[in-house]
Parts: sequence; structure tokens; C-alpha cells
Amino acid sequence: MFEKLVELIGNYVEVEAGQIVPESRFMEDLGFTSFDFMSMLGELEEEFDVEIDQKEAANIRTVQEAVEYLEKISG
Repeated sequence: MFEKLVELIGNYVEVEAGQIVPESRFMEDLGFTSFDFMSMLGELEEEFDVEIDQKEAANIRTVQEAVEYLEKISG
């Protein structure tokens, strides 16, 4: 899950995959804009065939939190 997420992150920001760690924060560390983040969430929904709750998504700050959330909803 982490590796796939890192791959998708690379579609939105210019960050080397090796620089992305579980503790990386989307906005502060990786340079995501709100639009980038919401676009990525849409792609994650398609990729993992899940529905992401927008209110819960607003609480996702780090790559690890995103992984944990995806694992939780994809069962």
C-alpha cells in the first residue's frame, strides 16, 4: 500500500520517491496544494475501489495516516 501511494504521489508533486517516508506531511513536506490532495484522493478511490469520506480525509496529514486510512476502508 505504501509503495503504491508513493507512486501516486509522484504524479502530483516533484519529489523523489526515496524522499517520501511514512512521516512525510502532504502539504508541508511534499508541497501538495489542496487541489493536488483532493485530486489524488479521487485517484486513490479509483485505484483501490474505495470511497473516501471527505471529512475523514481532511484529517489525513501524513503518508502513514493515508496508508492506515486506506487499509481500514479497503478491509
